[in-house]
Amino acid sequence: MSPHLPHGQRPGCDPHVMIAGGGIAGLTTALALHAAGFERVTVIESAPAVRPVGAGLDLMPDAVRELDALGLLDALEAGSLHTRELRCYHRSGGLISREPRGLGAGYRWPQLSVHRGHLQQVLAGAVRARLGTSALITGIRATGVELLADGRPRLRLEHREGPVRGRASLEPDVLIGADGIRSAVRAALNPAEGGPARNGLLVWRGVSRMPARAVGSFMLVAGDDRQKAVVHPMSRPSGPDREVLVNWALTRPADTPGTAGHERLHGNRCRAVPVDALLPHYDGWEFAGVSVPAVLRAAYTAHEHPMVDRAPLDRWTHGRTTLIGDAAHAMHPLGPHGATQAIVDARALAHALARHADPAEGLAAYERERRPATTALRCADRALGPGAVIDLVHARAPHGFTDIHRVLPAEELAALTTRYAATGPSDPTTVNQGSPYEVPVPAP
Repeated sequence: MSPHLPHGQRPGCDPHVMIAGGGIAGLTTALALHAAGFERVTVIESAPAVRPVGAGLDLMPDAVRELDALGLLDALEAGSLHTRELRCYHRSGGLISREPRGLGAGYRWPQLSVHRGHLQQVLAGAVRARLGTSALITGIRATGVELLADGRPRLRLEHREGPVRGRASLEPDVLIGADGIRSAVRAALNPAEGGPARNGLLVWRGVSRMPARAVGSFMLVAGDDRQKAVVHPMSRPSGPDREVLVNWALTRPADTPGTAGHERLHGNRCRAVPVDALLPHYDGWEFAGVSVPAVLRAAYTAHEHPMVDRAPLDRWTHGRTTLIGDAAHAMHPLGPHGATQAIVDARALAHALARHADPAEGLAAYERERRPATTALRCADRALGPGAVIDLVHARAPHGFTDIHRVLPAEELAALTTRYAATGPSDPTTVNQGSPYEVPVPAP
């Protein structure tokens, strides 16, 4: 067994670490590795360029803490919004709960609502500035992995430029699969698993621009046991009309007649859909002055995604290859933990590699810490999160209520909230102790 290194001491050699996937997980991992003293880091991304695309997401305080440790908080805050409150409503209009978030909940770091594109641009810019422009290579995707006798990976790559396709293979010292829920690295390590399974729901996502007064200052989660809506602002007011960017996501069963995508139940990819097709299903949905139909009408575009899922793996790491982010543990798509856990993964992985002379030992240590934690959180997202609380209330009062405490006593709600917040762990006391993943690197 390789020796455990004293804190701050780097292994004698500098391994070449290759990261398959240039999304949030992959880019954060590159930055975390650089902060821990690794210089030979390469990120490959299948898209032809890193562009500000996608919808919004939420970064919980534990992820913001880690991004702050990487020196990125100021750049992120310039294009995001502090999330101060979460409100859950039954579709009938009744308020189920409201709770402070981020700084208002006692954290030292805020919860941020941010456009995915802004976050990715901040991360990509930092990778190029700190590791060099050649550290992030676009237009190349991983297609498979072969494990060599000494534990190193042989990574198969494909490059496309118009009609021209090229193939190659590389043998890095360490491979990190950060290539998402349809990960080619995961598939190579688990050939019998198959692709992600659909769970019978469709998700629609989009971004709107509206006057700040029309969307309030809180995150809204509303619905019943069949359909839900998540709406929240994710930028500061700007311009003469004090407009903000608004993130929204909707879910409905895929087999509902009239639902966009009803004729495409066997599809497995994102596609653009007209907003008008969604409006009838959310007619009359208004909560504390926030009109879901008005938000939809203000949307630039809407995209439909079949909601897919992955069962937890019993193993992430094979020799010098491991998984991270959605490739390792896809979270509930309407929950706040997908990007957050990818960021924490990245810092934990870099810390573990920096503390072990043998990369395989470092990857194994990373998995021992992160796999149980993310598996527990994944289960909690489904059993205890805001959507599950709405389901519970609807089961007890499907036609609405006048007194929520008769439907869901305050003590029961508090117990559910406490159990959910303690999973991770991501409670204020633990998060406020500071990052456990700092690796001081001695000056040369």
